[in-house]
Amino acid sequence: MKFLDLIRIVLIPLTPIYELIIRFRNFLFDKGVFKAKRVSVPIISVGNLTVGGSGKTPLTIYIAELLKSKGYRPAILSRGYGRKSKGYLLVSKKGEILTSVEKSGDEIFQCVVECRIPAAVSENRVYGAKRLLKETEIDVIILDDAFQHRWINRDLDVVIFEQRHLITSNRYRRMMLPTGNMREPIESVKRGDVIVINRKFSEIAQIGESTTRHFQGKKVFNGYYETVGFVDLKSNLHYKPEEFVGQKSLVVSGIANPYSFINALKKINIETANHIVLRDHKFYTEDDIKRIRKEFYALNVHSVITTQKDAVRLFSYLKELDDIDIFYLKIEIRFDNEKEINNIILNRVTEVKNNLQLRNKST
Repeated sequence: MKFLDLIRIVLIPLTPIYELIIRFRNFLFDKGVFKAKRVSVPIISVGNLTVGGSGKTPLTIYIAELLKSKGYRPAILSRGYGRKSKGYLLVSKKGEILTSVEKSGDEIFQCVVECRIPAAVSENRVYGAKRLLKETEIDVIILDDAFQHRWINRDLDVVIFEQRHLITSNRYRRMMLPTGNMREPIESVKRGDVIVINRKFSEIAQIGESTTRHFQGKKVFNGYYETVGFVDLKSNLHYKPEEFVGQKSLVVSGIANPYSFINALKKINIETANHIVLRDHKFYTEDDIKRIRKEFYALNVHSVITTQKDAVRLFSYLKELDDIDIFYLKIEIRFDNEKEINNIILNRVTEVKNNLQLRNKST
């Protein structure tokens, strides 16, 4: 038995208490005791039922780019998990990034670097949405990691699962927090409109009926990651994956699930033997940079390869790493039935926007 599973067993007595609190909170929302508030633009929520890397950030970027391509003016609103600030903070406006990754959090910083759209962070999503609408010219808001944040009304709830979690045989991981990885019971997925099962770089797997029965009546889509290539962190030049085959590199990652990143590198024949693993959302320190430098020269490797999320956290140390070539793996989420999921998103936004306009004309 693994050490982490032993920790999970120790925490089992606390799990029923956490589950009771979550179920009671959901009951109050379901019965209208707690009420969600609407804002004046369509709201799309991207969230999940588990902790860890299910793929919310790539999905948020995908939706933002889709809306941009159809002439909408989207913005992203996030809590800003792990940030070194509090309250409302405007992160990006008119293509300009207004703050640092430490103050905004790495996930939304990655989104604005990639999409160049307005974005903000706020623990209070209703207040944050209203401020964002006042300060920017937008017509739709994407809520990042908001499935549990039920105080704001949403017009489309997209729930993403990592396939690996749905097929795991480890019963402890399938339990509620703090023992397992579940934020809510699986039946809470009934609040969702669209279900995405993200297999990342794996093949499609058979998911048990005990899980899929909760998806009945929902639109379910299979998603996966596509490797775009490697990007030079300093010059922003793009390279094809095959240009790195056979090179000896130092792999650095500080994400929730490094397994999928390593798997992605192996699939494109990238050497992964030399690897530094850091905790998820960790902001790099001078000691971390010294460790990377030490390992890089001790191993006599050609370059450092990292994730896109790590890349935005390494921006602050480009001067200290100016003699080391650093590349991040650029990935994008794709869908087996891309046209259908695109139509669901676009049609819902159009419908809500038209309804809001009619409501405004009548008042």
